Amino acid sequence: MKQITAAEFEAEVVYSDLPVLVDFYTDRCGPCRMMAPVLDELASEEAGRMKVVKIDAAAEMPLAGSFGITAVPTFLVFRNGAPVGQRTGMQSKQALIDWVMETAA
Repeated sequence: MKQITAAEFEAEVVYSDLPVLVDFYTDRCGPCRMMAPVLDELASEEAGRMKVVKIDAAAEMPLAGSFGITAVPTFLVFRNGAPVGQRTGMQSKQALIDWVMETAA
């Protein structure tokens, strides 16, 4: 799973050929830290079907604010450069896979 900044957002998310799961997190968030290994597994196991990136919501507040992020972890699914789904809170790996594939279809 790749960590990106606002400067990389367009190239990594908007112009991606694959659906993108974006994890908005902060270092101080316990559930965010607990989700990290789950997202790492998901990123490697589903590499050909989706892309997974993470964005530090505290460091990238203008970007997070532009998507209405008020709590972390918040996950957004992007397809063809546009957000098509949003969830907040801890999720299982399978729930995330199913949600991304459904939402991005």
